[in-house]
Amino acid sequence: MVIVGIDFGDVRTGIAVCDRFEMMASEAGCIKANGYRKTLEAVSAKVKELGAELIVVGNPVNMDGTNGWRSEKCMAFAKDLSDATGIPVETYDERLTTVSAHRILSDNNVRGKKRKETVDALSARLILEDYMRRRQNIANMGTK
Repeated sequence: MVIVGIDFGDVRTGIAVCDRFEMMASEAGCIKANGYRKTLEAVSAKVKELGAELIVVGNPVNMDGTNGWRSEKCMAFAKDLSDATGIPVETYDERLTTVSAHRILSDNNVRGKKRKETVDALSARLILEDYMRRRQNIANMGTK
């Protein structure tokens, strides 16, 4: 199944996609739109273009497991995205994903403008990879 991962942000929204066999996720770009509605429209068009059968939106749950204002905003975006596309959307706990993305970019000496342009797509890929791992683990548990 083609799954698209989303790292929703107020300024930039990262997008990642996996292959039909759910073996590998790759970065599919970053959307920089002016405002919530325009972001929703641009992301809707992109996920349709990618042939998404399922969309996973990162949910930045607080470290104590509660949902803060940012989490609420991501959950609202996930619902609006599902309504706009007709594609099932799940939210997925993405605590520290952006921190991990910045660490990866630092380790690879990616700085400045290039870093800004890639961190959100990388975050989306990390969300999607983690979601795919969890999905595979659940599938493997069912076969034992």
